Amino acid sequence: QNFCSPVATSEFSKFAGILSEHFHRSHDSFSFYIDEASPVGPEQPETVQNFVSVFGTVAKKLMRKWLATQTMNFTGQLGAGIRYFDLRISTKPRDPDNELYFAHGLFSAKVNEGLEEINAFLTDHHKEVVFLDFNHFYGMQKYHHEKLVQMLKDIYGNKMCPAIFAQEVSLKYLWEKDYQVLVFYHSPVALEVPFLWPGQMMPAPWANTTDPEKLIQFLQASITERRKKGSFFISQVVLTPKASTVVKGVASGLRETITERALPAMMQWVRTQKPGESGINIVTADFVELGDFISTVIKLNYVFDEGEANT
Repeated sequence: QNFCSPVATSEFSKFAGILSEHFHRSHDSFSFYIDEASPVGPEQPETVQNFVSVFGTVAKKLMRKWLATQTMNFTGQLGAGIRYFDLRISTKPRDPDNELYFAHGLFSAKVNEGLEEINAFLTDHHKEVVFLDFNHFYGMQKYHHEKLVQMLKDIYGNKMCPAIFAQEVSLKYLWEKDYQVLVFYHSPVALEVPFLWPGQMMPAPWANTTDPEKLIQFLQASITERRKKGSFFISQVVLTPKASTVVKGVASGLRETITERALPAMMQWVRTQKPGESGINIVTADFVELGDFISTVIKLNYVFDEGEANT
């Protein structure tokens, strides 16, 4: 079965252009927690750093409007049916405690707190399975990776499924082994740890467009041409704003300017999909509570061609 889961105009235009480069973050599952009081993330270019140093809170409020892609916390997303989490990890500059944080432009919650929140849900729901996709790391040295790996061991322990062939993974297999967590790790570190699945087993092609029609063409072509056997596959049903889009919608933000307007066309494409090795697998979106996105994706689990009924 499939798892779902504003200064001079010229200066602001530069800032908007930089912001627009950071929206291909598929799900950005942790972005509900983005903290406006935090420093700017180390992955942000000098243009953004300078803008925030001059305009402070105003700049950070603007960043949050365009960088936060979820309005529900982890518990809310899990309760609604989300089972795949797109996670980006960062250290904070000059942090004496060497804490790890979720980050997307600005810092979010501490990683251990978010992982514990997910674990509490899993402990209460023994047959539920989640995918944790650690796909970007910022400012992390070997020590930080070791710390994160140990954190995963301490929190999830035997709930984690060791990396095996993707075709062997089924709910039946996971339930029999009492596995509830698959951890994907986009770093060479994954090769050294049995419970880390290599990042290449979770590809996520990015359309990089503001046009819903182009996005749909890309999504369909990706499934047809780029999905490889032996791996999971993400369809990113998300639009990426250009600098001009950010400037025009500066007061409203990502949700009102792009996501809500494009939702009907994107959902129509999702409804027409079928699961299976040659079909859709994991679908990610911004603001997953909008419309009937979650229920539509869940229903796809029950749509099988003849001959795929036992997949």
